[in-house]
Amino acid sequence: MPIQEKCRILEHQKVGPHHYKLTLVSQYISSHAQPGQFVNVKCSESFDPLLRRPISFHRINTQHRTFELLYEVVGRGSELLTKYFVGEELDILGPLGTGFNIDPEKRIHILVGGGMGIAPLLALGEQIQNSKVKSQNALYVLIGANNKEHIFGEEEFRKVTDQVQVATDDGSYGKKGFVSDLLLNFIETELRTHNSELATIYACGPRPMLKAVAEIAQQKKIDCQISMEERMACGIGACKGCATKTAGGYRTVCKHGPVLDAKEIIWN
Repeated sequence: MPIQEKCRILEHQKVGPHHYKLTLVSQYISSHAQPGQFVNVKCSESFDPLLRRPISFHRINTQHRTFELLYEVVGRGSELLTKYFVGEELDILGPLGTGFNIDPEKRIHILVGGGMGIAPLLALGEQIQNSKVKSQNALYVLIGANNKEHIFGEEEFRKVTDQVQVATDDGSYGKKGFVSDLLLNFIETELRTHNSELATIYACGPRPMLKAVAEIAQQKKIDCQISMEERMACGIGACKGCATKTAGGYRTVCKHGPVLDAKEIIWN
């Protein structure tokens, strides 16, 4: 169940050209949050802007009662967030939404992130590696972005697994091409001797990337969970502004997602 809470800022760092990482303290939120879920952040003390901004959990630390948010400055709300300092408090509503489902029967976990889509995948990777069946898990991380400047999280992911691959659209870092190309090549080479029923793909990123990943997963008969990136207003499923078409009808991304089964999504 989500709560509204004033959370103290423990760290606030600029980690890219327009990218920041927030570490916030909350015993309740950190102990109830799941990878793939998000919080709604009030960006100022006034009602301008009126709407909160949804940001997914980047890292969850129950031991230290903290959670991290990775965000990009894309408008006025996120720009206002950059003005907050360590020791100040932010009004947070969360945890919200439906996160990733880690099937204990699965042994091969493939994380695919495009651009800022890596944000919820670090918490997922850490949870998989910290699970009771860690010794039986094989964790692979595929990261993609337009260029080297927009590659995030590589160092953090390499602390979780040594199986990390990177691609950039312009070839400025890693392999040249889309992260979906990395995925297809990985499946056809690394997984050719494995049972696809033992694998799950977890993906987050721009919609065209997610569509490509979903099509590959369907073609190769691999289970796939997609974290959708949609504009959210209320964050609780009331306004229907983030509804997306699925095989079972329209679903609100903020409530029924952000994580959805790729087979259920109608992309066209």
